[in-house]
Amino acid sequence: MNKTYNPIYFLAALGNGGLAVSFFMYFMFMIPHEGTPMATFNHIYPYLMGGSVPVQIAIVIVATGMIYFTVRHFQKLFWNLSQWKQFKQTEAYQKMLGTNAEVSFMAIPLTLSMTVNVLFVLGAVFIPNLWNVIQLLLPFSLAAFAAIGAYALTLFIPMMTRFFTDNGFNTEANNNFSQLLSTFAFTMIAVGLAAPAAMSSITFVSVTGMILSILFLTVAVGLLAVQGTLAISAILNNGIAKEGSATVWILIPILTLVGITFVRLASGVSHNLLGTNPNDIMMFLVIGALVTVQTFVGLLGYSVLTRNGYFSEFTNGKNKSPGSYGLICPGVAYFVLGMFFIQWGLVNPGIVDKFSLTYFVIMTPFVLVQIKTIQVLGKLNVKHFPFESLKTAKSSANRIARAS
Repeated sequence: MNKTYNPIYFLAALGNGGLAVSFFMYFMFMIPHEGTPMATFNHIYPYLMGGSVPVQIAIVIVATGMIYFTVRHFQKLFWNLSQWKQFKQTEAYQKMLGTNAEVSFMAIPLTLSMTVNVLFVLGAVFIPNLWNVIQLLLPFSLAAFAAIGAYALTLFIPMMTRFFTDNGFNTEANNNFSQLLSTFAFTMIAVGLAAPAAMSSITFVSVTGMILSILFLTVAVGLLAVQGTLAISAILNNGIAKEGSATVWILIPILTLVGITFVRLASGVSHNLLGTNPNDIMMFLVIGALVTVQTFVGLLGYSVLTRNGYFSEFTNGKNKSPGSYGLICPGVAYFVLGMFFIQWGLVNPGIVDKFSLTYFVIMTPFVLVQIKTIQVLGKLNVKHFPFESLKTAKSSANRIARAS
């Protein structure tokens, strides 16, 4: 086992998985898919074969991005699962129990939920006619997220029990937002459960997904209020902890997941219970509000991280912190909710015409954030997994040598 291992390294797998899903957003919102709630192989393939050259190139780039980050996701996932199994046998694991650091264990169900999302979009894009059997698959998706939710509770409830009974939680050391990792995990589970709620035509599956999604979303919102307040109080008293200051952006992915959960639950209720469509103006107001809050949090967080030297020390400098991978999810999340806002909040209500100049101008900052996020992930990988980078470079050099 790596002697410096920390469960927070699951965020490396999470970030790669999130980037894979972020590439799918181009297909989701730019490829027409009448009759289905998401773009599939059957919608994409005709454009790959018969579209204009720029469209074909774009499809290849997006598909390649999905494949690359999916592979990286599973590499980091399997590595983390192996390390976690060994880590649980160590004294370091025992010392984390009942302390503020125990919340890092919640990165595991968070990442496993992302794995299910990655598999779902990967199957949709690369398996022909998958949508013909989607109603058979959605109950399995529901079961998978329910199982991950149950696992998350087996980590969270004992942790909170120890906090309540053993007096191990240090409020003075809570001067960052790391405790919101539990909120992040529960919202990720909620958004996963909301997928069958929105897409299943079987009333029992849809309603079960709604109820479970609302359960985890409600828990997450409650934790956000309590833990967020405690963190802000500690930060105002002691200043934000430098190594944990990357968590200043954790609200951004939480808000993205809340927004997508809202869209899915509204769609499920509208289609399956009311026999209508979600209100476009309501989508504009809700998603628009979430994106504006994310923008504010992003600007504030950037100011904090720049002023306290986090970027120069942990991103661009020599120091390492596994929490640095927490910088990836906010960038991914901002891009994803931005794409939802453009389609659901601007195009659907008729505020902006799809593929107009205004459409692409609005999309540009979100795309730039996605590109910057990929760049930062590359830096972190070189820093935290140098031997892996060395092996990749050596393998590439060998291939070039053989080719010549």
